[in-house]
Amino acid sequence: MEYLVTMTTRVPDGTPPEEVDAVRAREAAHTRELAAQGRVLRLWRPPLGPGEWRTIGLFTADDPDDLERTLAGMPLRIWRTDEPAPLGVHPNDPGPGAVPPSAIGTEFLVTLVVRVPDGTPPATVEDTYAREAARARELAVAGQLVRLWRLPGEGRSLGLFRAADDARLAEILRALPLADWLTVETVPLTRHPSDPGATLIPG
Repeated sequence: MEYLVTMTTRVPDGTPPEEVDAVRAREAAHTRELAAQGRVLRLWRPPLGPGEWRTIGLFTADDPDDLERTLAGMPLRIWRTDEPAPLGVHPNDPGPGAVPPSAIGTEFLVTLVVRVPDGTPPATVEDTYAREAARARELAVAGQLVRLWRLPGEGRSLGLFRAADDARLAEILRALPLADWLTVETVPLTRHPSDPGATLIPG
């Protein structure tokens, strides 16, 4: 099973810089081991404020307890709090590795919440979802939809998109067949130095 984990690190005041550097070096080495085991798939930096130290990670684990064992064994856990979210299988997900890595564009995590208006004919709902599935396949072929998961809660999904910039992403989302029924929240991502995917992306 896959999990999205938001990891927030707070180094205690007065910690010697050399200790911070040593822990970060051990964290990077341990992350390489987890990537080789297939337990950490991706790492990103979300937008950060002054003094913030956060990472978003895509992990695999058998269950929440197995995930916790993985997270607890990471060196930075001594200063870090983790917020995991389970990711369910989405029928429109291109699948791991289906969309080739690229150095072009920015990656975005997009939370999509569908609310079908009351009274919408079932045939309209069925047709709209069918067109949405077809559009997801087109976006995957174009390298713009990398992954898609179900989130806990009715009608909630999480997409990993790739676009040239915020404006282009907005165009992609507005053109989705489900757009009129969607509310979206986007988080632009930058590459983490320990991202396993970075070794596959030129540049």
